[in-house]
Amino acid sequence: MRFLGIDYGAKRIGIALSDEGGKLAFPREILPNDSKVFEKLEGIIRDEGVAEIVIGETDLILRETEIFREQLAQRFGIAVRRQKEELTTREARRYQGGVADARAAALILQRYLDRKT
Repeated sequence: MRFLGIDYGAKRIGIALSDEGGKLAFPREILPNDSKVFEKLEGIIRDEGVAEIVIGETDLILRETEIFREQLAQRFGIAVRRQKEELTTREARRYQGGVADARAAALILQRYLDRKT
């Protein structure tokens, strides 16, 4: 079973995918948070056989993230789980520098996967 990790932001959305076994998370890409984001996510979910979505939850933009989470669940009809996001973007930048949204999504997803096992 493959999982999709999301680091939601007002301008950019970091995307990560797990391996087929749902054990390891890998950064995938960064999508602009625009009118085509659901179309792009639909392609990823379909092409990669995603069975579950994990979205980072932060107090900074909790309301916007929750609205986005509800839209994902309604549009794609798959489970959308929450994972507390604790400084993942800062941690991702420390390791690689620059824009870290996809790496932050991988950290969010990996924390969820580790907790599941």
